[in-house]
Amino acid sequence: MKAVIVESFGGPEVLRYADLPDPEIGPGDVLVRMRVVGLNFADIYRRRGEAPVVPPAPPVLGYEGAGVVERVGAAVSGFRPGDRVGFADVPRANAELVCARADRLIPLAAETSFEDAAALLLQGLSAHFLTHESHVLRPGETVAIHAAAGGVGGLLAQIAQIRGAARVFGIVSSGPKAEAARELGCEPILASGDWVRAVRARTGERGVDVVYDGTGATLSGSLDAARVGGTVVYFGSAGGNPPLIDPGRLLNESKRVAGGDLWNHVAEGELQARAAELFGWVRAGRLRVRIDSTFPLERATEAHMRLESRAAIGKVLLTVA
Repeated sequence: MKAVIVESFGGPEVLRYADLPDPEIGPGDVLVRMRVVGLNFADIYRRRGEAPVVPPAPPVLGYEGAGVVERVGAAVSGFRPGDRVGFADVPRANAELVCARADRLIPLAAETSFEDAAALLLQGLSAHFLTHESHVLRPGETVAIHAAAGGVGGLLAQIAQIRGAARVFGIVSSGPKAEAARELGCEPILASGDWVRAVRARTGERGVDVVYDGTGATLSGSLDAARVGGTVVYFGSAGGNPPLIDPGRLLNESKRVAGGDLWNHVAEGELQARAAELFGWVRAGRLRVRIDSTFPLERATEAHMRLESRAAIGKVLLTVA
């Protein structure tokens, strides 16, 4: 099979389209012939050597995608060849064939495209637990979201409105991203300005009920933007590591910082239930999947450059012939 491998850790130029042996599957595994792969910043971190990669060598990136079942292991009963499936937590996905545990697969309805599945699952599942567990969003609440035109941010903005948020402030880095956030129902605020003052001014100095912060370095400002008794949900450090927070401040201002990892919220059966709700919202026209660009698998280097430029508005995908 063909796959994209990492020859050595570094920039996009270290990626190579190469031949590898087909994966071998065990009794509880499914062999998936890939159609579309989702690209995420985690792939960039692994390519740089800043995050662990799954053996064996050579490293093959990717955890998210969609395709068709090619073969099933002897102990698998829920899938058969020809089934359309997606996944958000299966390693070595930048390849024509992927070995996946059967319990990691999500059945795809005929009306769900491979592109939508690969663009939605990982970031959509993340946005789902952030709005349902990390902070249970309630009707009438005010929300601020960092990188609101990005993958998780754009889905957070939409799910917040599905759950009845009264106002959603989208903190963005540029004019085009401000327009993209506005199209998703946000009130955009440029991160390059005094965004904390802007949030507080637009809420009559009260602050918002919850701030979703996947940027990290902005965590202290996010606490400033939250109301007394409000919440900051920290879920990543795309903009740098967060500053240390004095617990005394949380005590004095009655604020809290919540967090959580997606994979602590996808127990058996829960993964499929969350995905079913996401796809239901898409079919009903309530949740929009935004795709920025699509590249053939053999042009993975260009896809990494596009995502790493931070110019992408929406998901960057790799297609497999």
